[in-house]
Amino acid sequence: MDQTSKLSDRVISAIQKDISQGKYKPGQKIPAEPELMVQYSVGRSTIREAIKTLAMSGILRVQQGAGTFVNETVKAESLDQRLRRADFEEINQVRRMLDYEIVKLAAENHTKEDIQQMKHLLEQRKKAILEQQYQQCLDADIAFHIAIAKASGNNVLADLFRSFSVVIRDFFTKRDTQSISHFAISHHMHEALYKAIKSGNAKLSKQVMEDILDNNY
Repeated sequence: MDQTSKLSDRVISAIQKDISQGKYKPGQKIPAEPELMVQYSVGRSTIREAIKTLAMSGILRVQQGAGTFVNETVKAESLDQRLRRADFEEINQVRRMLDYEIVKLAAENHTKEDIQQMKHLLEQRKKAILEQQYQQCLDADIAFHIAIAKASGNNVLADLFRSFSVVIRDFFTKRDTQSISHFAISHHMHEALYKAIKSGNAKLSKQVMEDILDNNY
């Protein structure tokens, strides 16, 4: 991806964010190119590429001689779309709040089947580490945390975590460049989390989860 495309992606995300937050409303004309260049600190070619992409996707409508408008039929972003363009720090803050509540509830509400599923996924995670299988390890890790969310007994909380898992997967993939080392380093923490939840100790579960998050695992 060349530099212009990277800048264009940044501008596209910024314009989408401005629309979703109501800065530019459906049917409203957005600023002209010179103002957008200053606003987003990029050149004319980047602005034009971003507008072209947004127009092709139906978010903007270019009207010759009149300007560029937010399409009146533009749909609100889905939660997954919003999460994909969120800052990692924002994601991490919300993930912490979700995880602390999830592990607490899982310790209190888990079933025998939930514990069996967590144990199975933890074994898959360890097996993938030993066999140096990055993708299988990532899949098992995320599935393990989703199983904990399910064990919370709160379906809304579990659904929210599933949405977050998409972003978490992207983060791990971009950060690690297929390195399995952080999974190996953190495996004992995940085993400790499993044992704390199984024992029904909500306080200890939260403490272990805090250790995992503090180390970005």
